[in-house]
Amino acid sequence: MALLQISEPGQALDPHQRRVAVGIDLGTTHSLVAAVRHGVAECLPDAQGRVILPSVVRYLEAGGRQIGHEALVGRAHDAQHTIASVKRFMGRGLADIADHDKLPYLFVDQPGMVALQTRAGIKSPVEVSAEILATLRQRAEDTFDDDLYGAVITVPAYFDDAQRQATKDAAQLAGIHVLRLINEPTAAAIAYGLDNASEGVYAVYDLGGGTFDISILRLSRGVFEVIATGGDSALGGDDYDRALAEVMLADARVQPRTPGDKAAIHIAARAAKEALTDADQATVHATLDGREIAFTVTRAQFEAATQDLTARTMTAVRKVLRDAKLSRDEVQGVVMVGGSTRMPQVRRVVGEFFGREPLINLNPDEVVALGAAIQANQLAGNDAAGDLLLLDVIPLSLGIETMGGLVERIVHRNETIPTAKAQDFTTYKDGQTAMALHVVQGERDLVQDCRSLARFELRGIPPMAAGAARIRVTFTVDADGLLSVTAREQGSGVESHIDVKPSYGLSDDQVARMLQESYATAEQDIRARALTEARVDADRLIMATRSALQVDGDLIDAAERADIEEALATLARVAADSNEAAAIEAATQALAKATENFAAQRMNHGIQQALAGRNVESL
Repeated sequence: MALLQISEPGQALDPHQRRVAVGIDLGTTHSLVAAVRHGVAECLPDAQGRVILPSVVRYLEAGGRQIGHEALVGRAHDAQHTIASVKRFMGRGLADIADHDKLPYLFVDQPGMVALQTRAGIKSPVEVSAEILATLRQRAEDTFDDDLYGAVITVPAYFDDAQRQATKDAAQLAGIHVLRLINEPTAAAIAYGLDNASEGVYAVYDLGGGTFDISILRLSRGVFEVIATGGDSALGGDDYDRALAEVMLADARVQPRTPGDKAAIHIAARAAKEALTDADQATVHATLDGREIAFTVTRAQFEAATQDLTARTMTAVRKVLRDAKLSRDEVQGVVMVGGSTRMPQVRRVVGEFFGREPLINLNPDEVVALGAAIQANQLAGNDAAGDLLLLDVIPLSLGIETMGGLVERIVHRNETIPTAKAQDFTTYKDGQTAMALHVVQGERDLVQDCRSLARFELRGIPPMAAGAARIRVTFTVDADGLLSVTAREQGSGVESHIDVKPSYGLSDDQVARMLQESYATAEQDIRARALTEARVDADRLIMATRSALQVDGDLIDAAERADIEEALATLARVAADSNEAAAIEAATQALAKATENFAAQRMNHGIQQALAGRNVESL
């Protein structure tokens, strides 16, 4: 008897067919694609056997383009149209790129995300990144001779919502289905955790070409829990190159005059940096202003010029340990990720701080892509027996604005994602039928000190007395770290929803600044919040008292009413003029005491009206 091949709706006709799923490390200086083949994660090479693809796109005069190694060759003599390190511009405005005047590109300052003027027209960082991703997709499809099912793409842990959304947009433009975005340090932990059967608390020190991340993770038999994460999204190997280039130029007493000169000296500085990994001295050549110049630099010079950069990474390490409530002695191992961790001074400083040699037995260039490939293989359903559980965290708190410009945090930083958190709010005024919701991100108590993400309105609330409505606000953060917010009035079921796709443009230093200020200004924020809350409570009591006097003022005599009016005037004056929360609270208590008898009279009057004409049996 012939057997029928049956599959579930939406699945492949052959249920045993493996789906081609890959991990992509979309890096600042270079990118890689990896996949699980024969049970082992490995990086996929191009036709020449190279696994690394330089993250460089060059737009040619004839309308074509070069990507990767070919584009890198043209960087020195065609710098304006050869776009490198485009990851630094993802989700940014021109004002957010601190060193844009030192770069050889023609930036176009436009609303939202900055763009670049090229021979092929104006290109956004999303479009340039899509060229790189499409090349990696083609490499994977050529390797497997099959269409790509999907990809797990890695991003720096400190990428905000705007940068994550820009990365997803680039993948969509490249024709890639994104299975998930995961943080680069987390991907590295996946690779080390599975390959080395590591367990315990580990630090992942990730110094790439353009970003630095530090994460503290707890690994236990397939469960990867991110305890805390931090870093600097404007610090990487490119900064070490620039610092070394300045030393080389100063020694040779020359200055670059053209964009091509700037590109040439940076290429030479990078070559010198790489040579100094294994040698105490290096000599490199660069063509500046039409003449070839030899530059000789020592490792001691390089380390002296970049010691401040290395110190910045260790400052971030200390902050993350404080967030995780751990001492350095409790960290059982340090995983080194990113090509820039090959620098001897970086390995030495990290080793001295933690008191142990860092883990470097996996290729630091490849480890992120390998971890992403393992995750992609499971998400595609190829590894049904896998027991990997990935618990990532959100880097900055999320909340909404409440009365007085205060922030009510709903999802706190370092909360495990995906997550959904809800909190109930109510109306401020009688008869209020709409509520404006302002979604913000940050660690400060005042809205003005946080970043605005989105605004939307909930309309159609039934008219009720102030405080009677119950509005539940729910924040949902998905596995990619992207946010959606829902507001629902519980009684009527009226609902409003927004997917937060933030305006591109968070500056390089804003995330770090938000965290620094949350510590440095904690006492100031507590005082400001207490003052604002005291004023809000005073305004609410003044409004309620005046409304009650207007309706039921005849229940009290003239003398009592005069006392209440005097207390009202005093509270209004103190709330407007005083900057002391205690003074406003005292005046609020005075008005509350003055209205005690009035409140009792109103309650008795209300009960009498409710019971009028009714007998005990009916009650």
